[in-house]
Amino acid sequence: MNIAFDAVPLVSDRMTGIGWCEAGQTTAMARLHPENSYFYNFFSRKDDHIKLERLKPFTENIQPNLAHFSGYIYRAASNFLPVPYSRFFGKNADITHFFNYIAYPGVSGRTVITVHDMVYKAFPETVRARTKYMLNTGLKRSMKRADIIVTDSEFSKSEIIKYFPQHESKLRVVPCGVDLHKFRPCEDTEIIQRVKKSLGIEGEYFLYLGTIEPRKNLGRLIEAYHIFTQREKNPPKLVLAGGKGWLYDSIFAKVTELGLSDRVIFTKYVPSEDMNPLMCGALAFVFPSVYEGFGMPPLEAMACGVPVLTTNAASLPEVTGDCAVIADPYSAESIAEGLGRLYSDSELRRSLSRRGLERAKGFTWERSAEILYNLYKELT
Repeated sequence: MNIAFDAVPLVSDRMTGIGWCEAGQTTAMARLHPENSYFYNFFSRKDDHIKLERLKPFTENIQPNLAHFSGYIYRAASNFLPVPYSRFFGKNADITHFFNYIAYPGVSGRTVITVHDMVYKAFPETVRARTKYMLNTGLKRSMKRADIIVTDSEFSKSEIIKYFPQHESKLRVVPCGVDLHKFRPCEDTEIIQRVKKSLGIEGEYFLYLGTIEPRKNLGRLIEAYHIFTQREKNPPKLVLAGGKGWLYDSIFAKVTELGLSDRVIFTKYVPSEDMNPLMCGALAFVFPSVYEGFGMPPLEAMACGVPVLTTNAASLPEVTGDCAVIADPYSAESIAEGLGRLYSDSELRRSLSRRGLERAKGFTWERSAEILYNLYKELT
């Protein structure tokens, strides 16, 4: 087969979970099934070398396929003018997979899209206006164009069916994975200390790693942490690590309002190579999100042997099972109690670490890629 992957999530200036999902599935598939030809399609009007450099870590068995045109203009225009995608990327592909919700018109061969969640429907107030416009205008047509619609969890499948019941027969669940070479227990204290120092962290800390935005329930986490600090004499710091997302100002304001500026640390965007030591240095990983299509960060923390606190919301129980402290995402008191249990109970932390490591072994990118590849074979 000739298999093309739309590489927009991989060539963006800062990769998000969608990009890491695509990277994990595509590179594993190309390793497992080298008998096929694989291509990364992407637009580039200028600075081709920058995008090619971003793509380079993933191109061992996958060829870049560059179209010299503005991807932004094409994405905007394709909502109104059905300019064929194949005009830019040729007609050789048997399958083209779009990992970021939107499939374009005039694709060569069969079309697969990944729809990670329905947050723009369930929590529209937490979604950037531009993203919401793109999904409101383009997703319905994309799902109609798709031969198969992939999603990350049974929860997300049920959400898509709720809003788009006409496409139920096309839906398939392909769980995400975790890179067990990148996310693993780290016992090199020098590396951990170096990363902590580079991010301005001293002493023990709870860690959140992800986008800084309201949908991640960080306002309530800060309230919970405030409650926790009132109960402990020398509490660990709370580190909120990641790039700024949509409507992040309220999160910074909450820290100031509660007088926690000396205890809550906001880091800069964390480079990929620093994620493992940052996680491994944490007392526990906290991820109190109210809505996730899958929730990769708790899985990555489990793979590092770090105890996890998360919530009973959305897909998160599918990911963590009984290997995490579970809190009510809508109760600051419940989250605070979870923080207290993790801080005071070293045996609980050791137990969660052992169980989390075992559970993470079941979520490999190889398994994820094999499930996806079998879906491709359905189409040929």
